[in-house]
Amino acid sequence: MVLVSVILSSYNYANYIPDAIKSVLEQNVRDTELIIIDDCSKDNSREIIESYKKRDARIRTIFHEENLGIARTYNDGLDAAEGEYIALLDSDDVWKRNKLEKQLSILRKNDDLVVWSEGRIIDGEGKPTGQTFTQRQPGSRNRKSGDIFELLLFNNFIFDSSLIVKRENISHIRFDESLRYQNDYRFVVDLARNYTFYFIEEPLADYRVHGRNTILLDQDAARARAWLHDEVALRKYFLDKYPMKSRIRADTLYRISTAYSALGESKLARRFFLEGLNQKSPSFSSLLYFVTLLNSFVGTSLLKTYYNSYLYFLEKFSR
Repeated sequence: MVLVSVILSSYNYANYIPDAIKSVLEQNVRDTELIIIDDCSKDNSREIIESYKKRDARIRTIFHEENLGIARTYNDGLDAAEGEYIALLDSDDVWKRNKLEKQLSILRKNDDLVVWSEGRIIDGEGKPTGQTFTQRQPGSRNRKSGDIFELLLFNNFIFDSSLIVKRENISHIRFDESLRYQNDYRFVVDLARNYTFYFIEEPLADYRVHGRNTILLDQDAARARAWLHDEVALRKYFLDKYPMKSRIRADTLYRISTAYSALGESKLARRFFLEGLNQKSPSFSSLLYFVTLLNSFVGTSLLKTYYNSYLYFLEKFSR
């Protein structure tokens, strides 16, 4: 058994994937396998991956014959992994050379932890922007270590490409293939329900910001709508799956309401809003609802306004 299985997802990032692959192969920790799953890229990603595989026996590959989505891509990697620990990496992100070494030093003391780290933001050319990953996330002031399950029910602030966990501990957890954009969110919430997180403040990985990041979906109305459909499905999953305190349940209902509102589903938005009121929720949620309800009346052209307002209110008032 190898020590660490690294699961690297690939889709049309031929310009970036060499940096991602090299950042794994050049780790101080050598007892690794690198499982690269390419989701039917249309560029020359496959050729690049195959060229690296010829050079390093630690690389294993899976090539999808059709595009199956990021959740299926990661699930295939999880099913193929043989290491004691599993680490995730997106093909446009990059690890620092000592990333695994520092995280494994924590896991040697308690291997049931889920260890993640801060990330440095870089641009499409690999230049640092001066920001960190958590600074860009709603809930950036949250506690990041310990039992963070309830905090994650508000917002996802985990840097997936920095995460490492014992394989045995996620044998029952997979990515939800019905979610297009927020499958990683459900994955970390399911993890947090069962395990304690440990945050390393040092940036051990780079998060690359470019025009195709999911985090920038507010710039594309079609992607924003898909994100909102995910939001509804995900929040309903949380409601059905997990017991919640009244305040958290109310917040979850309001988020479903605001998502429906932005999608133009005013009746459903009103229904979940009223259900949230029954939970004796904080008063800020009424303001949040009416801001987004206005958007549903004026049309989808203001989805970007919705998204930005949504994140602002969540960050400022939802604690």
